[in-house]
Amino acid sequence: MDKIKTWLQTTQYANYSLTIASADASFRKYYRLTQADKSYLLMDSSLEKESLAPFLDVTKRLSQAGVNVPKVYEQNLESGYLIIEDFGNMHLLQSLTQQNFKELYKKAIDEIFKMQRADANSLPLYDKTFLHFEMDLMQEWYLEKKLGHSLTQKEVHTLNKALDSISDVVLRQPQNIFVHRDYHSRNIMLREDGSLGIIDYQDAMNGALTYDLVSLLKDCYISFDRESILQLVLYFRDRTSPQTSDAEFIKWFDFMGMQRHIKVLGIFSRLHLRDGKDGYLKDIPLTLHYTLDAAQRYDETKELSKLLKRLTR
Repeated sequence: MDKIKTWLQTTQYANYSLTIASADASFRKYYRLTQADKSYLLMDSSLEKESLAPFLDVTKRLSQAGVNVPKVYEQNLESGYLIIEDFGNMHLLQSLTQQNFKELYKKAIDEIFKMQRADANSLPLYDKTFLHFEMDLMQEWYLEKKLGHSLTQKEVHTLNKALDSISDVVLRQPQNIFVHRDYHSRNIMLREDGSLGIIDYQDAMNGALTYDLVSLLKDCYISFDRESILQLVLYFRDRTSPQTSDAEFIKWFDFMGMQRHIKVLGIFSRLHLRDGKDGYLKDIPLTLHYTLDAAQRYDETKELSKLLKRLTR
């Protein structure tokens, strides 16, 4: 904090009050700078300075595509600090109800359309190798380290066969599209004017059509009934892939969801076991539910569903 205050003395924000705003799953911290009715956020990435260049790069890409992302007012890349626009305290998660979720999700889906117009060239590629690198986190951190299972050769074969099927279907859908990678209700801000502000996009990649749709509609922090969610999936389909059948597009969506949630089971477990961040443990049951629910619906992944049910009962 002393280093931050010393740096602030060299900026126009020297006399602003500084309070803790939030921290996220990474090693970033956020502070709120306030003076009278003015408010800004200070992003402290001093423990992972390498994330700032991607943040600035992706901010520019999204801004050029018309996405409402925070403006950057000051930067100190050497120390790892940015001062950015403050979108307030209201996450979409705090606003979602049974009465309004369809309306708000449609609004958020409209932001995906904007994001997918952003330049994805030169962003890291979501190829088969990376899809499996992510999914392998589940076996290591969730099944083995958290649950304490040592998988048999037969179980590993069952798991790997299913994961291959998942990545094959993911790669069957349109590719080379801008992917936010963490587009869920905690990273979408509801601003005072009713518009949505998009944050936490510095890990963006070049990948599959339905990734951000899955992050939004199969949110690890909140869920709604499948029938309503599939209506929203097809609302998205009608704007992006109108020639694709309902069944095929829903399969793309479900398999993309399995890839993401298998990864997240590993990440939430790793945050607990390696990083001492226990707050995500409560979100594992919903993440597992999404995985099992999708896996049991398709021939390629039914054995995976049976395996996970047995290991997690």
